[in-house]
Amino acid sequence: MSYKLNQNYPNPFNPSTTISYELQKPGLVSLKVYNILGKVVVDLMNDTQEAGQHEISFNAVNLPSGTYIYKIQSGNFVQVRKMLLLK
Repeated sequence: MSYKLNQNYPNPFNPSTTISYELQKPGLVSLKVYNILGKVVVDLMNDTQEAGQHEISFNAVNLPSGTYIYKIQSGNFVQVRKMLLLK
């Protein structure tokens, strides 16, 4: 098992998508969604989680169409990916 941030599914999406990730060790996890300008639009996770597979649903019903970035941090692990909201 390792640290991994998977591509959201479906992508592009309208209005909800699922983000899955894998944690090698238990610890504090931060998962945030940013707009293309780098502003945090949603804080999806900021809590301690066990090692293993996890997934979280993201509903963007109140956000405009566009490209968004999601970023996970846990310990020294940091990874980002892009997703596309089409309405």
